[in-house]
Order: sequence, then C-alpha cells, then structure tokens
Amino acid sequence: MKKIESIAQLASLFSTLPGVGAKTAQRYAYSVIDWDEERAQAFCDAIQNVKKTVRRCAVCNDFTDKPVCDICSTRDSSIICVVSYPKDVIAMEKVSGYKGVYHVLNGTISPLDGKGPDDIDVKGLLKRLDGVKEVIMATNPDVEGEATAIYIARLIKTMGIKVSRIAQGISMGSEVEYADEVTLTRAMESRTEL
Repeated sequence: MKKIESIAQLASLFSTLPGVGAKTAQRYAYSVIDWDEERAQAFCDAIQNVKKTVRRCAVCNDFTDKPVCDICSTRDSSIICVVSYPKDVIAMEKVSGYKGVYHVLNGTISPLDGKGPDDIDVKGLLKRLDGVKEVIMATNPDVEGEATAIYIARLIKTMGIKVSRIAQGISMGSEVEYADEVTLTRAMESRTEL
C-alpha cells in the first residue's frame, strides 16, 4: 500500500510529542482528516497563538502571557518553591494553603545526560534570595531530583536561609505533575529541612 505523504508527515509530527507513540500519532493524524475546516483552522490558530503569546516569566521562568506572571506579581516572595519544569507549578498549585512563589529550574542535574548545574537556572534562583525566609525543594523524588535538591540546598544554606524538601508522600521514581492533590498537600505540609 502506498503511503500518503501528508498523513505520514502529520503522524511524524504528532509522534514528536511527549508520550505519543507511532500508533497514537497515526490515530491523531487520521482523526484530523475527519475534522471540518473550521476545527482544523482553530487547531492551527491555537498552536500559533501559543507560540506568539506565551513566554517565560522574567522572575520565575514559568510560562505566562505577561512579562511577569500573576503568581510572582501577587504572592509572598519570602517563600520560594523550586520545581524542575513549568508543568510542576500546575501540580503544586493544587496544594491548598501555599501562598508563596515558584522558581522553575527548567531541568535537573543529570550527569548521565550531560546536564550539570550550569544547564539549569540555579543562578536565577540565587539572584532572587534577598529577603527570602525559606526555599522549598519540590523536584521529583528520583535520583536527578534528589541530586538537584541537595546541590541547591548546600548553596543556599550557606546564606542562612531555611531550605526544606517536600515530604516523600510522592513515591520514588514518580513525577510531581502526576501526583494527586491530597498527596501533594501532605507532602508540602510535611516537608523537612535539608
């Protein structure tokens, strides 16, 4: 059977998305064929709109459509919760009662992947510490997340700032973004000092 190039190209692009394998990408591509023109255009417009309007917050690195995100503009900046990726901010926002701000590292220290401290935004975090009372490390409870948390904690503790780690209510090897609200709330409330 001859391949239709446009379908193969669309499936190939879908397969570049996280968690989308070849079969799912092909199903997505065939699904698009059945869309009417209005829906297809809305999909294209939404992708272009995200690319044009979404940027990194100048303070915390989270995604925003403003120079500084709403969290950084309105919340208590004396407590910073450090996460690996913007998707982790969404998960942590499920924690009831947290009124501090965030800092997105955009990765973790992973020597096996060739990523060291200079490959994540540790310097941006260190620049934000004036007047900060506590830094909460909320990186994933895996080897890279732990190494990152310990590295940052060692730097910050020399400045006399309290550094805590969310409790291990999140199972080892799992990711913060997939944890439920109750687990994250308990982990945040039971955080320990590093």
